[in-house]
Amino acid sequence: MNYDKMFSIVEDLPFDTEEDIYLSKRERIYLLRPSVLSKKYSSYDPKTNIQVWLEEDGKRPFKPNHLRILIDLKLRVREHPELRYELLEAFDRIFYGEDPLVAIKPLQHYAFNQHIGSLEVTAILAQLFIIEQEYGFNGDSNYNPPSLYIQGWIRYFIDSDYEIDILCRRICGNSTPPVKYTCLDDKNHKKYIDGSKPLWYL
Repeated sequence: MNYDKMFSIVEDLPFDTEEDIYLSKRERIYLLRPSVLSKKYSSYDPKTNIQVWLEEDGKRPFKPNHLRILIDLKLRVREHPELRYELLEAFDRIFYGEDPLVAIKPLQHYAFNQHIGSLEVTAILAQLFIIEQEYGFNGDSNYNPPSLYIQGWIRYFIDSDYEIDILCRRICGNSTPPVKYTCLDDKNHKKYIDGSKPLWYL
């Protein structure tokens, strides 16, 4: 589903209720809004805290993080460098509001041997992480919208020639993605342009 429909699901999700977002034979993505948060997340607002959960092959569910989708995309573009633009465009279209499963359709006839999960799951997780930052981020962000943080990293991981080790060290070191991947979408930046199109940074 597109951004607006998914955002509505997030907004309307009742406490302590699992909401299935994606189901396949091997994978399940669901959302949960816990009414009671652990000490680790005590600074979060329960009303806007949404947890994204992933279950694979019937194994114990876990909460995937940003690194999962970033590494997955880097592996794909490393195997198929000729698909760099197609991957960038698909995930830009997701950022701009398109249904993830529609955005990745042009890529689904390619065989990827290097990846972490399915392309469908990576695309849906990207959308959910974007919404998670828009809906639940309570701190001061360097970006407007706050989701440009993850989108900038998605663009950088796909487009950069740096190895995974270097890119992971940068994001784990609390760096921000290079400004070339965010400036035209960032309302806080002097180069901001309303209505930017996919691949504007190339």
